[in-house]
Amino acid sequence: MLAERRHQLILQALRSGGITSVNDLAEQLDASAATIRRDLLKLEADGLLTRVHGGAVIEDDQPSFHEAAAARVGEKDAIATQAATMIEDGQSVILDSGTTVHRLALKLRGRRLTVITNNLAVYDELTDDENIDLMLLGGMVIRESRMLDGFMAEDNLRQVHSDWLFMGACGLRPGGQVMDTTVAEVPARRAMIAASDRVVLLADKSKFPGTGMVKICGPEDLDAVITNASEDDATCVALREAGVTVIPTAPAAVDG
Repeated sequence: MLAERRHQLILQALRSGGITSVNDLAEQLDASAATIRRDLLKLEADGLLTRVHGGAVIEDDQPSFHEAAAARVGEKDAIATQAATMIEDGQSVILDSGTTVHRLALKLRGRRLTVITNNLAVYDELTDDENIDLMLLGGMVIRESRMLDGFMAEDNLRQVHSDWLFMGACGLRPGGQVMDTTVAEVPARRAMIAASDRVVLLADKSKFPGTGMVKICGPEDLDAVITNASEDDATCVALREAGVTVIPTAPAAVDG
């Protein structure tokens, strides 16, 4: 089994079972205890878990999807409104698991589009819209994030092609690197990038630099970033120098 796949399964086991021992993980993954210990060292170095005596635990202080969705709604709506203007009727669109991407789904209701997503909130929003051809990617259900993920989602994405990918992120580094906090979510996002003609990042100013220790992609993989961050922000400058179109939004109303 590839190390990246083992890392995904280790993190899934820790999320579902709390503290998990090295021996339990070795048995579940049919790997040696020494291999699991090396995996845990790597994942701890990436900031994705904490090793404890005999095993490891995830100390997850990331907000749930519902908590994140309730924050900065005005800013996210302004970004989503701008993103919706880029899409033409008849096109295909991949929407990832982000909460700003969910706000974009609301703007697409009634449009004649094909939408491909692993975002269960997007699915809930669009499932009754007969104008939209809706494809839900397969995979493990990650309840806190309201998403489907894992190798099944990656396999599905290898079979499709899309005009657009609109994606979120946990952070955007000064050099333009797009970051996530969870290594298990990265392969599906990379597969989304590979399946799409154009890639647009939706990122409010809190994502500059935001959080995340795992790189999803670099600026060379992005066509545009829609944001309410200052045009003079060092990251925006670096993105433009790398050939990425940085699209500003109008100031949003202050959220209550």
